[in-house]
Amino acid sequence: MSLDIAKTFEALLDKNNNIAYKALQALRKESEETDRVYPYMDRLSDMLDNDNSYIRTRGLTLLAYNAKWDKDNKIDEIIDKYLKYITDVKPITARQCIKLLPFIAKHKPELKNDILAALSKVDLCTYDDSMQPLIYKDIQKALEEIHKL
Repeated sequence: MSLDIAKTFEALLDKNNNIAYKALQALRKESEETDRVYPYMDRLSDMLDNDNSYIRTRGLTLLAYNAKWDKDNKIDEIIDKYLKYITDVKPITARQCIKLLPFIAKHKPELKNDILAALSKVDLCTYDDSMQPLIYKDIQKALEEIHKL
């Protein structure tokens, strides 16, 4: 049975996080295999502006997973906006963003230098002392992965 992309996309914004997470998983899997989620890139980009950090994280995730289908350079157009989430107010969203960057760099090599530059100038002082080492490690791992590409 084929995934109903439109219906599943609506579920991404569901107030129930379990429903939204299942939708994210289904759309992520679909994005790994086909370009059927790609037409939603603009809506995914809009999700980054949401007040809800879970919704921002879902947008970041699906944008990254659709990088390989990005024939219209939609990610190139929003990369500066995307990179701002490396220092999202919510450390969990920041960490997800950082972990997704090697995926974007792999499929969008022309953005590699922008990504590396953004990662190398992150100021961790805005985060609690308990989160700083975790985010620092995420950044180091992402830098390492991107340099290997």
